[in-house]
Amino acid sequence: MRLSRRNSRAVSLTTAAVLSLASAPPVSAAETQRDSVRFATYNASLHRQSEGELVADLSDGDDEQAQAVAENIQRVRPDVLLVNEFDYDEAGRAAELFQRNYLSQGQNGTSGIDYPYRYTAPSNTGVPSGFDLDNDGRSVTDPDEPGYADDALGFGEFPGQYGMVVYSRYPIDTDRVRTFREFRWADMPHALLPTDPETGGDFYSDEELAALPLSSKSHWDLPVRVGPGPPVHLLASHPTPPNFGGPEQRNLARNHDEIRFWSDYVSPRAGDYIHDDRGERGGLRPGAAFVVAGDLNADPRDGGSHPDAVSQLLDTARVNASVRPRSEGGPEAAELQRGANEEHDGDPAHDTGDFTDDPAPGNLRVDYVLPSRGLPVRDSGVFWPTTDDPRSEAAATASDHRLVWTDVL
Repeated sequence: MRLSRRNSRAVSLTTAAVLSLASAPPVSAAETQRDSVRFATYNASLHRQSEGELVADLSDGDDEQAQAVAENIQRVRPDVLLVNEFDYDEAGRAAELFQRNYLSQGQNGTSGIDYPYRYTAPSNTGVPSGFDLDNDGRSVTDPDEPGYADDALGFGEFPGQYGMVVYSRYPIDTDRVRTFREFRWADMPHALLPTDPETGGDFYSDEELAALPLSSKSHWDLPVRVGPGPPVHLLASHPTPPNFGGPEQRNLARNHDEIRFWSDYVSPRAGDYIHDDRGERGGLRPGAAFVVAGDLNADPRDGGSHPDAVSQLLDTARVNASVRPRSEGGPEAAELQRGANEEHDGDPAHDTGDFTDDPAPGNLRVDYVLPSRGLPVRDSGVFWPTTDDPRSEAAATASDHRLVWTDVL
C-alpha cells in the first residue's frame, strides 16, 4: 500500500477465491530455453477510488497511468511479475483488460509483452469486519460512512482495493497454489498483538481476534513451472504500511508479523503452526526453491517500520539476502530531493520507493525480490532511470514505487 491515503466510495460484498488464466498462446520453445528467469515485483498504484473504476479505466487503451505502467514492464520484460495495488474484481476483468489493452500493446516505442498465465484472488482489503477495529467507539459497516476502511479486515474503501495479480510466461501449478488470506493473526505463536498504551490490556477483544486475519491483503504460494524440474515457489504478499494507526501501533505490529510469516514459512519446522485456506498445515517443503516478492513496506535501516520487520526475513537462513538490486536513479533522487533523505543510513542505490521527503519518510527500500539460497542468481536491478534518461518520465509518473527484478536459474 502506498504511504498516503485517499478518500473513496466503498461497496461491501463477500467474494470467493478466483483463479484467472489468460488465453494467450503457450510459451514458445525459444522462450522456455532462456538463460535465466526474471522474477519481478511492481507496486503499480493501479488502485482506484471506487469498485469497478479500474475496469472502466482499462476498458480501452487510453488511460495514461496504465500506459506508463505497461511501458515500464515492457522495458524490463519480467518473466514472472507480481503487481501490487491492482484492484481485485471477482471476474478477473481488470487483469484481463490490462493484458489485452496495455501489456500486449507496445507503449512509447516498446514492444508488447504477452503473459499466457495470470493469477488473482480475493484480498482482505475493504472487507467489513463487523467490529470497531480502530477502537474509536464506532463499528462502521456502511461503506459510505467515514471510518469504514479502518474497521475493515484490511484497510480499503471497498473489497479488493489495493489487491494483487501475478502475470507469468510460465505455467502456474494451480492445483498446488496455497493461499493464507484467512489465517488468523492470533494463531501465530508469540505474535506482536498490540496493547492499549493507556491500560496495558489487549487492544483487540477476544471476539475481534477470532475474526482478524494476519494478512492485510493475502499471502500466496504460487508454484511456477519454469522448466522440467521442481517448481520455483513465488511467495507473494503486500503487508500493511506500518505508519498508520494510533499510539498502540497496530499497523507497525501487523506489518512485522506479515513479514515474519514468510520467514517462518520457509524455515524448517518454524512454520508448523501455519495452515492455508484449504486447511493444509505446515510451511514450505524443505529444499524447495522460492522467491519472496512484494512491497513489504519496510526498509532495513530507515523509515518508520519495526526495526526487525524486514531484517528478520533478510536474516532467515534459507533467504539469499546478498541479492540487493540497485539503480542509478535512486542516488540521484536522494541528492536532488534531500529532506529526510539526508538523514538516512541506507544506500539510496537500493531504494525502491520515491516518497515524501519533507516531512519524512524520504525514499526507502520497501520492494523485494528475494531468492532462496541455492537458486543461482544471474543479475538484478531496480528500474529507476536517471533524469537524463528518456525512460525516466514513465518510471516517475506511473507510481511512487519502482519495478524491482532478479534473474535466477
